Order: sequence, then C-alpha cells, then structure tokens
Amino acid sequence: MPETLPAPLPAHSTGDDLGTVRNRTFDEIALGDTASFERTLSTEDIQLFAVLSGDVNPQHLDAEYAASTRFQGVIAHGMLGGALISAVLGTRLPGPGTIYLGQTLKFLAPVRVGDTLRVSVTVTARDEAKKRLKLACSCTNQDGVAVISGEADVIAPTERIERARTTLPEVRLTVNGDGLHRLLDHVRPMGATPMAVVHPCDALSLSGALDARAAGLITPVLIGPRARILAVAQANGLDISGIDIEDVPHSHAAAARAVELVAQGRVEALMKGSLHTDELMAAVVASGTGLRTKRRISHCYLMQTPAYPRPFIITDAAINIAPTLDDKADIVRNAIDLAHAIGVAEPRVAILAAVETINPHMPATLDAAALCKMAGRGQITGALLDGPLAFDNAVSMAAAHTKGIVSEVAGRADILVVPDLESGNMLAKQLEFMGSAASAGIVLGARVPIVLTSRADSRETRIASCAVAVLLAHRYKVLPP
Repeated sequence: MPETLPAPLPAHSTGDDLGTVRNRTFDEIALGDTASFERTLSTEDIQLFAVLSGDVNPQHLDAEYAASTRFQGVIAHGMLGGALISAVLGTRLPGPGTIYLGQTLKFLAPVRVGDTLRVSVTVTARDEAKKRLKLACSCTNQDGVAVISGEADVIAPTERIERARTTLPEVRLTVNGDGLHRLLDHVRPMGATPMAVVHPCDALSLSGALDARAAGLITPVLIGPRARILAVAQANGLDISGIDIEDVPHSHAAAARAVELVAQGRVEALMKGSLHTDELMAAVVASGTGLRTKRRISHCYLMQTPAYPRPFIITDAAINIAPTLDDKADIVRNAIDLAHAIGVAEPRVAILAAVETINPHMPATLDAAALCKMAGRGQITGALLDGPLAFDNAVSMAAAHTKGIVSEVAGRADILVVPDLESGNMLAKQLEFMGSAASAGIVLGARVPIVLTSRADSRETRIASCAVAVLLAHRYKVLPP
C-alpha cells in the first residue's frame, strides 16, 4: 500500500522541506503504510557508533584483525542498523511523539563499509484503543540482500507535531592518542632516561612523573622536600616506592640540585614540577652551571591537529617574551634540530607575521625577511625558510594560491615561528583547546632537554613531552648541542 501522506502543508512549506520534521498521528496511519530512507555507511559511521556505545570489538575497528575472521573484513555493529530503524520511526513513521515500546531484530547478513542500506518500516497492526502500532522493520543492502529484519511496537502520537529540524553539532573524529602511541613505540626501545623531576610537590607533577615511568620512558629522580613529596604521594594514593628522592628544603634548592645532577652525569633530562618556570630556568642559565650552550634557550610545541596532515612545531611560546632578530635565529635553529630529531630531514619553516608582505612599520615582517636572507647566506642551515607569511598562507595551499604566493613552504609548513611569546602562546592554546590538537612541549638550547609542564596539561601531553625529551637525550649523546 502506498505511503499515507501527512495532512496538507501550509502554503509556505513543501513535502521535502529538509528544515522541518513532522509526524503522522495515529488516525492518519493505515495498515500497510510505509516509510524508508537510504544510508551509505562509511568507516567514520562505524567509528562514531563505537565511540557512543563503547563497543570497541576489533571486528568493527581493526582492519588487520577483521581480515582474519569469518567475515574477512570490518563489519558494522548490528545495533547500528537498529539505530537507523529507530531514526525512521522517530522522524518519519510515525515520527515525532512516537513512544518506543519494543523491538525485535534478526541480523541476517554482515554490513560492510560502503554498503548502501535501505531502511524501511511498514505498519502491520493497529490497536485503536491503545493507539499502538506494530511495524515490520527491514534493512536491505544495495544488492537487495536483507541484512536485518524485525518488528517494532510503538505508541503513535495523537497530536500533530511539526518542528524545525534541530541543527546537529559538527562531529570530527580523530584517533585519540594515535600520534602518542607511534611516538612511544619509537622511543621505548631506547630505554628509560634518568630524569630529574624538580619539586614535584603536587599531585599533577608527581603523577606525571609516575606515568612517564610506567610508560618505560624515564627513571625519575625526585628533588624536593622529602616530607612534602611523601605527603602528596600518600594523600593521592601514588606509589613512589623504589624512587630516589633528593631531599632539599625548598624549590630554589631543588632547581639548583637538579642542575648539579646534570653536571655530575646522574640525569640526562629535567622536568619541571610544581615550582615556577622562572625558578627552574634561572638555575639552568646561571653562570658556571655548564648547562648553557652557544644558543639562546627556547621552547617548542610539537603539535598534531586533525585539520593538518602532518605534525608541526610552534616556537617560541613559553620562554622568550619579545625575541630580537638574534634570538629568533637561535629559536629557528633549535626548532630545526627538533624537526631533524623527529625525522623531518629538511623542515619547511614559516616565519609568521600578520601579513605576507614586508612592511617597514611591522618589525615582525622585517625580522622574517632577515631570517630568510640569513638562511640564503648559510647562517641558518638544514631547512627551507620563507616569510613573512600570515598563518593562513603558512598552513593552507588554497590560501597561498589565492594570494599568489609561490613558495616551497607556504601551505605545508613544518615549523611555525611566531613573532613573540604572546602570539605563540595564544596560537598553541587555541589549537589545543579549540582545534583538538595533541601537543608536547620541550625546551632546547641547553645541554639537556627540559620538560616544562603546565597544570592545564593533559596526561597525554605530559607523557608525550617526556617521550620527546628521551628522544633528544639520546640524540645529544651523539650530537651534543
């Protein structure tokens, strides 16, 4: 029997109005009425259902495992088809106001990525007194093969409902921690690096050190007031048995002692605890410590975001407030060294400014031009430099093309060099908190890598930062900074 049409629509509406969702009341529904829609399943559909349901069965998510099963490939969750049936009932027949009482399902054939499902419901029984309906439910694929069948029992609405269709949020799936897993897999074979954890007198910094230890990355040496460290561990249920503690009276002494341990060769990296960054860095750069190199010390964020096809570095967003041209040259050199360490043989360096043209009234554009000329004269090596580039030109080929920029760097930068700390810090945090970027932070330019943690850093960020420090510590054994 053909699908029963809803009541006449207002003059301004159309039957295929995608902005409106409307129902059919019980009195408007007859036996044999049917409704359906089609949906082509993608990998993202299956992954999103796994996220929502918590069903992470590798049959649905792990292509390598799934290839070895009887289905010889990834298949969709059976209940994903059930959810599509629910969508027909809730939006088309009967539509809004429907009360779902029961559902039977039989899974007859596997549903694979790329299958186009026709999801249909047909009224098979009406209960006038209770306003209940039974509907036969089916899903068939593009080959006409029935993959799901069943029956739904619902209470149909008795009042007309017509509402503007709700605007759904945009959902972007990312493989959370995928970059971290690859980094850990690369670094773990190097063995645990002895790392001084400076003044870990709160739960975040102490647990960060323990997480890195559990990941096989570091052998921590805790430096701070022993009684406070033990109290933090006890209050938060953290097991620090077997970990060396260097007992010092306060944070200044902890920073000084950490530098001494580096000089003695007992540790190969430093990690900031609950003391202020200035305290730790003042001890590092103090004369006579032996930790300084010929270069300016700078900070790099190593980041990865779903909107960009490769990891990239932002520098400097944590150490140098208003760097001079000389400072920026070292900031670039340090970032190039980090790029080489993570396997980028010839990184593309974008010197950022607000505009992509040289403006004598905008010092950042003049510095960018000078840095590029320095690279052309061999004063900065190991990378391709271009600038000034606005942020969009640096990361978007389309934006660069629109502006007529012909460059080996524009649109595919590996390193973003910001004009000053404020702009860099805001850019990095915007990408992390609004752009779903994964990040790791590291300080370069000293004799050993330094992990600067923030109270806002996630557990993943702290572990990733330690992994980068381990990578650099091993590199420094061969190529001292």
